[in-house]
Amino acid sequence: MRLPPFEKYTKGLQMFGMLLLGMVVGAVVYNSLYQAQFEALISLKSELEIQLEQYEQDISNLKEFKHQHTVIKSILPRIELEAGQNAGRPQLDKMTEAELIRRIKADLSVFIGQSIYEIDSNAQFARKLLSKRVYNEVLEKDYEVEVKTMLVVDNVLQLWVKVRLHDRGPS
Repeated sequence: MRLPPFEKYTKGLQMFGMLLLGMVVGAVVYNSLYQAQFEALISLKSELEIQLEQYEQDISNLKEFKHQHTVIKSILPRIELEAGQNAGRPQLDKMTEAELIRRIKADLSVFIGQSIYEIDSNAQFARKLLSKRVYNEVLEKDYEVEVKTMLVVDNVLQLWVKVRLHDRGPS
């Protein structure tokens, strides 16, 4: 059996190989751009869902307590950055931070509707509630939350909390 001479097609095969290689590289670049845009979209969606939930909750609380001017109407936890020491503080992404804020709000929801003049007795309760509180399974990690400062301004209970990764220890 006779084989055709491939020396005639060397240039054509090289060009076809380059075309195929260009298609593969182009597909990889396109897929990486698509993946980055999709991740940004997912992040934006989760942030907007959290904001929508917060706004709906604030609206319902404001409607409920609109004639009472001396009660706590909403809770605003803030995660505090440690000045100069980022080694002890975990790098929190937006979804983890939002989930921690949601859980803190759920724990402190008993303060909504309470008088702002009785916050001194409630502050001790909140400190006991959140002093070194461990939140398990927040996006596959455990976090330890500690209240540093509580402040009531314009019927909003504002909290500054410090977050650390929780070491489970030997199991």
